[in-house]
Amino acid sequence: MSKITSKIAPCLWFNGQAEEAARFYTSLLPDSRIDHVQKNVIDAPGGKEGSVLVVEFTLAGQGFLALNGGCDFEYTHAISFAIDCEDQAEVDRLWDGLGKGGQIEQCGWLRDRYGVSWQIVPSVLRKLVADPDPVKARRVMAAMLQMVKLDVAGLQKAYDGT
Repeated sequence: MSKITSKIAPCLWFNGQAEEAARFYTSLLPDSRIDHVQKNVIDAPGGKEGSVLVVEFTLAGQGFLALNGGCDFEYTHAISFAIDCEDQAEVDRLWDGLGKGGQIEQCGWLRDRYGVSWQIVPSVLRKLVADPDPVKARRVMAAMLQMVKLDVAGLQKAYDGT
């Protein structure tokens, strides 16, 4: 029985790793859990009868689906998941967890071991780049564009002009 309660839920496509990926993601964020694992009731493109077809899971309060679709598709940056991080410790923990076995990119972006794109963003970044002082906001944006993993102290120094 379905546990997804929102009208819209992102569905991530996998080739046999849906349950593994859902367990990995739910291990990283609070308010996360596996809600339901639906097995194939017949042999299908996504797997043999009895294998995992769909995993419904909650990630930081948001409902998701992970589907074993039966072939590989590459994820692109056209869709990514941004995680609003309270502080540098949370940025570091999620960066290390999601980045392990994946591909580290620029400006707080990474691809996890499954190829899914994530933006690991400290909450303060939005505040700093929205500052009414355009000089401060530009300094923060310029600093962010030079970073790989976002650094709260570095962003604050750019804002302060130091």
